[in-house]
Amino acid sequence: MDHGAEEYARLDHHYNQDKDKQTNNNNNNGLVVDSSFSELVSTNIFRNIKKFSHEEYQYLNLLDDILENGTWEEGRNGRVKCVFGRSMRFSLKDGKIPIITTKKTAWKTCLKELLWFIRGETDNNLLKEQDVHIWDANGSREFLDSRCLIQYEVDELGPIYGRQWRQFNALCDPYGKKYDGSKGIDQLQQIIDALKDPKERFSRRLIMSAWNPCQLNQMALPPCHILCQFNVHDGKKLSCSMYQRSCDVFLGKVFNIASYSILTHLLAKHCGLEAYEFVHFTGNCHIYEDHLDAVNLQLEREPYNFPTISIKQIRDNINDYQVEDFELHDYKCHDQIKAKMVA
Repeated sequence: MDHGAEEYARLDHHYNQDKDKQTNNNNNNGLVVDSSFSELVSTNIFRNIKKFSHEEYQYLNLLDDILENGTWEEGRNGRVKCVFGRSMRFSLKDGKIPIITTKKTAWKTCLKELLWFIRGETDNNLLKEQDVHIWDANGSREFLDSRCLIQYEVDELGPIYGRQWRQFNALCDPYGKKYDGSKGIDQLQQIIDALKDPKERFSRRLIMSAWNPCQLNQMALPPCHILCQFNVHDGKKLSCSMYQRSCDVFLGKVFNIASYSILTHLLAKHCGLEAYEFVHFTGNCHIYEDHLDAVNLQLEREPYNFPTISIKQIRDNINDYQVEDFELHDYKCHDQIKAKMVA
């Protein structure tokens, strides 16, 4: 039973209990309950059922949660409304992929960035060549200087995600590039090796961290999604959980959900397993003040069914996968909602 069906059953049970209680009260007291009250109860119950019937409502409910319960804070880069400590989970079974449908999601842009991470790259020019501009603001001269990285060339981002995934703690030169001959820990390859080993794949130590306190000051931007863990159960079902310290919920979270879900599908395919579930934990969840109108527009929309994803071939090396190897099926979505990304 999926999460939506479980919640439906729970709410339906409570609804029937309430209905039985009301019937008993009517019989015992000889009272007739106003039909409008019963209709209100029914409407509220089934509105709640609807909100749990599609996994995307976890995301929409978080937006609503921040609007209703968040506090206003002056952040590093603007005024935000925020809450702390939230989680959600998404099924990846049968190729399912949680790409948000209540606004158009640029999933190929997300995929290109993921493959860039996987290859351990830190040069933003490689993304620009693919018309990906996620990191442009953080790689600008002004932003690098604000981080006291005045010696870095424009678009050199230092030892960020990909470097930590593939060469954790490898020494950097003063220009943000890895010293030749300096070898860090290839966390991603260690996980792949374990997942391919029938004995090691059940380890509870399949963890990959992008948070390296020794090199935070050398990064153009310290990582937001800082740690993920992979878990295999029932022989070949692969799940991923990810912890994110800071989350731009309107723009960033959509990409984070898609990126780690695609990564889980990719590792499952590459290692002969089946993708099963992605679990997302977030610390500071915030909406920028400038995004409020866009958020309210998105909350007016109803989600469509999530698409599925397929990977056409298994390549020998994880570095060799190309965008063309991935195919998205049946992605139906609402129109794009534009909002400015905050560096």
